[in-house]
Amino acid sequence: MILNIPTILTLLRIASIPVIMVVFYLPIEDARLWCSSIFIVASLTDWFDGYLARKLNLQTAFGEFLDPVADKLMVVIILVLIVQADPAVYIAIPAAIIIGREVSVAALREWMAELGQRSVIKVSWVGKCKTGFQMLALVCLLFNADLMGVSVRAIGLVSIYIAAILTLWSMWQYIQLALPQFKK
Repeated sequence: MILNIPTILTLLRIASIPVIMVVFYLPIEDARLWCSSIFIVASLTDWFDGYLARKLNLQTAFGEFLDPVADKLMVVIILVLIVQADPAVYIAIPAAIIIGREVSVAALREWMAELGQRSVIKVSWVGKCKTGFQMLALVCLLFNADLMGVSVRAIGLVSIYIAAILTLWSMWQYIQLALPQFKK
């Protein structure tokens, strides 16, 4: 295993997860602000590690494995924290859709890789839009307060529903790409 800057950034993203969890439960006034701030920094490392890996030709098999694992761990754990803090059905449903899709698509990618068809299941623009709305939703729902008279929570709720719709759409696209393998 080679540790380079992109891989270290990915490992730091994973290390930020327990930090977010601890801060989330701290009995301090600005805990949610700190959580959303840490999450924003961690999310930026996701973009930055990929950029550096490509730009500096530092892509490794370990990094390619670890990056999506870090992303999925972060998303799933943040969603669990958000639902646990506010167990309303209108938050639980899109969270379950997003978590279910993450598990399903990860399994689909693994299966396609075993068939030597990994390149068939590539990230689409719908998946990229889904990720953008998902990150916005997670930041806003983690923050969960008003900012300068704007309901950040409302922005988060709208964004998580848009992310859930795009989640289902992108999953359908992946299933369509894998369909020829299902028919064999």
